[in-house]
Amino acid sequence: MTSGPDNVLVVGAGIIGLACAHYLSRAGHHVTVVDQGRVGGGCSHGNCGHICASHVLPMTDPAALREGLVSLVRRDAPFKVRPQWRVPMLWWLLQFARRCTRRRMLEAARHQQTILESSRSEYAALVAAGDIDGEWRGDGLLYVLRTNNGVNAFADMDAMLRDEFGVAATRLEGDQLPGFDPALRTGLAGAFHYPGDASVRPDALVRGWAASLRDCGVRFEENRRLTGVRARAGEVVGVETDSGPISADQYVIATGAWSARLASTLGTSLPLEPGKGYSLTMSRPDRCPKHPLLFPEHRVGVTPFRDGFRLGSMLELCGFDPSIPPGRIAQLVASARHYLVEPEGAEVRETWSGWRPITWDSLPIIGRMPRLGNVVLATGHHMLGMTMAPATGRLVAEIVGDRTPHIDPAPFSPGRF
Repeated sequence: MTSGPDNVLVVGAGIIGLACAHYLSRAGHHVTVVDQGRVGGGCSHGNCGHICASHVLPMTDPAALREGLVSLVRRDAPFKVRPQWRVPMLWWLLQFARRCTRRRMLEAARHQQTILESSRSEYAALVAAGDIDGEWRGDGLLYVLRTNNGVNAFADMDAMLRDEFGVAATRLEGDQLPGFDPALRTGLAGAFHYPGDASVRPDALVRGWAASLRDCGVRFEENRRLTGVRARAGEVVGVETDSGPISADQYVIATGAWSARLASTLGTSLPLEPGKGYSLTMSRPDRCPKHPLLFPEHRVGVTPFRDGFRLGSMLELCGFDPSIPPGRIAQLVASARHYLVEPEGAEVRETWSGWRPITWDSLPIIGRMPRLGNVVLATGHHMLGMTMAPATGRLVAEIVGDRTPHIDPAPFSPGRF
């Protein structure tokens, strides 16, 4: 492919890559997107599709250390660390643990809120303009608690969100829940509704967005795996793939959890670990939830679709393990059974697992690579890739075009490592 004066190659066709392609194309660049698989075939496919502007607090919560230790002896822990004797993994765990303090958590949360609020605003504009659909629902997200202890702990966190970040929820008592959503069981302790949140069907969103981008002239090269990079004088001059070379003026790396491996090809390292999650997609039960739900005590999410129903979440630090243990899928249903009258649909349509890219400070990596001036990274969005995608895409387009960024990019810079 012959490069032109404004050619940008986006590597990665997940939700982050699509968002980058959208804003780059809108800024006047000629964009090609290349992926080793199909568009939206990775972690953007099977997640719960929650757009969580309320999810301000990062993963570096002080409680995460305790949960990680418990997971070593508890087989069904929703957050699980599998012992691995890889030096990069051990170093990553050490750096993550160092950041699990209240002070550092709040500092990271302020940076995270900036990109979350930007993304929520961008999503509203995209929906209003008809650029995306994906079964968009803007009626909030309901966090449901089973026990009084769970309600009390969540109430403390909700108060922190309100007092420190201005994020407010409506509290519902247990006896109000069946009236709010008849799919919820009686006897639950309570819930918190965040009206600023939203949800989508991820596979429908990426499929529709990609089609819209094609109509706008964005080129897609699927099933094309990168095998090498050609660099000269501090810039990439082209990439090699298993079906020939591609060249461009600027390059955006949006390859999710695989970005660390690609970064090594580019002569650098990224502190990314793949965080494995699972989902189960079924037909709609007779009493299907009306709202997207989260069950914090079990770390399970629920999303109703027009013609389906998905249970998902959990987090395992286990490397690139592609297996889908039946016990983990059964655990999703068993967890949902505590909350839902009908936790299963009659037909199982898909069992799925994918890897989220997790940094040790729980913030994404967005910015130019320090030693390759025409390469921009857009990765490390952990469990909030769907939520952060539009703001990331806009910020990447601003960086590529040397325009004033709409949010401060410094907290997300690759140079912080």
